[in-house]
Amino acid sequence: MQQNNYWYVVYTRPRWEKKVAAILKQKGIENYCPLNKVQRQWSDRKKVVFEPLFKGYVFVRLADVLKWEIRKIDGILNYVYWLGKPAKVNDDEIYTIRKFLHEFEEVHIQPGKLEINSNIIVKQGVLMNYKGIIMEVSGSRAKVKIHSMDLNLVAFFDKNNLDILSQNEIFPPGEN
Repeated sequence: MQQNNYWYVVYTRPRWEKKVAAILKQKGIENYCPLNKVQRQWSDRKKVVFEPLFKGYVFVRLADVLKWEIRKIDGILNYVYWLGKPAKVNDDEIYTIRKFLHEFEEVHIQPGKLEINSNIIVKQGVLMNYKGIIMEVSGSRAKVKIHSMDLNLVAFFDKNNLDILSQNEIFPPGEN
């Protein structure tokens, strides 16, 4: 029986990303610690250094049945969880991160900001893949207006369950 290997994200001790990646490599476990090439200025010189792109995280690829063994490795604190289970990352997303870092230097992470009138898509739940417009943002929740069947549905969503749509993904009026 063939085992599927999945990419998972693990939390590391602060500033242990590269150490954890080295330990994993030594143990023969496939991992990816995206490193960002950054120029740092000290009082007497400039130096190019490689810093982890995602502070406190390392991607690990292993079979589902082996995923609990990884938590015994020094420096790994836990998995990043999504819906009560260790979050799985698609191969395409890892490829995109690798390609992006190969093509650009000094990459910065900026979370998308939900603003009123932003066009969004619902990522999970009964309304998954429905598109809508942000009407109100309050704490960790957003009020979203969804066009469907010539009706306006309004619901509150956890902001983590919404993605901002790019200009080319925005839907014409009347579409969900």
